[in-house]
Amino acid sequence: MTTTPTITENLRAFQGLKTDLFHKDFLLTWEHPEEEIRAIVTLADTLKQLHKAGHSYKAFDTGLAISIFRDNSTRTRFSFASAANAMGLGLSDLDEQKSQVAHGETVRETANMISFLTEVIGIRDDMFLGEGHTYMKEVGDALTDGTERGVLHRRPSIVNLQCDIDHPTQSLADLAWLRQHFGSLEALKGKKIAMTWAYSPSYGKPLSVPQGIIGLMSRFGMDVRLAHPEGYGLISDVVDLSGRQAAKSGGKFTVTNSMEEAFDGADIVYPKSWAPYHVMERRTEMLKVSDKEGLRELEKECLANNAKYTNWECTRKMMDRTADKKALYMHCLPADITDVSCKAGEVSAEVFEQYRIPTYQEAAYKPFIISALMFLTRLKDPGAKLEQIVNRAQALHL
Repeated sequence: MTTTPTITENLRAFQGLKTDLFHKDFLLTWEHPEEEIRAIVTLADTLKQLHKAGHSYKAFDTGLAISIFRDNSTRTRFSFASAANAMGLGLSDLDEQKSQVAHGETVRETANMISFLTEVIGIRDDMFLGEGHTYMKEVGDALTDGTERGVLHRRPSIVNLQCDIDHPTQSLADLAWLRQHFGSLEALKGKKIAMTWAYSPSYGKPLSVPQGIIGLMSRFGMDVRLAHPEGYGLISDVVDLSGRQAAKSGGKFTVTNSMEEAFDGADIVYPKSWAPYHVMERRTEMLKVSDKEGLRELEKECLANNAKYTNWECTRKMMDRTADKKALYMHCLPADITDVSCKAGEVSAEVFEQYRIPTYQEAAYKPFIISALMFLTRLKDPGAKLEQIVNRAQALHL
């Protein structure tokens, strides 16, 4: 395994990469060039090393970071809060039930009212298929309008903390972890990654994690294998995009209905449950009209269908099919662990325990990815600012 680049090496590498994120939003990874993705993970690793060494990477003297979570969260919520604090920004969480949104205040009005001294708005909205990404764009349009009309001195940047299409802070953290584990992004070329559906006693898990993984890893020359039972497909546009990206990067992209086939010879496995696309469409319509009876019936129907595929579990036998029987297991967490968090789930207790610490290390990149996105979207010359921070840290060390 290659030695991790030093802070100075990362700084020089970062300064050699072009970025164009200043005062912009970060919503979908595939909207941004590969060079910018490389810059994000390189910067995140630099910030992580600075923090580990006990050095501040505070970049702001004032300003607010606002989080809007329309779904439950542990890792992403606290990662956003940690990132805001590390960057020197105050944090405020918009609870829509405690705001005038509950009384009918429009998105256009709310977006402006929370943004007078705001630098970054992080949004999670993954519950409604076809709605989350659209909501983020609506907030962005309101911020642009408010800035152009002189209401806001400057437009805050929006960071997607998970929508119905993508989970960029998760997939970027995963990419940063793979960079560390294999030594470089170049070392990922040709590596086989199995993004597979896995059984869960839950029916409504979003599509955004598997879509985020195939939509990002297909850009780095990897052999990306998407596996799911028949009928559990993802958004077709993202699947098609992943195939095109894989071809362009010199990698491969295949879709199979066999978990075993995806695991065969894999270097990395990512078994994760999600709801079928057509189910999420039906669920969204029922949620919009508060059809509680319909939702109960849909849940029973979907759980019964899931139960046909309890053998889609990451077990020791399944891991023995991977490269040298020791592929890297990954998960966005929390995993459904058989006989621990549920009777039957995505991964056996034995396999999860073997890789528990690596999955925690994977998750540990998220606050630094979010910090990097704050850094790049709010600083006009991020390379100069990072050099200033590194020089200050090195001077203190000496």
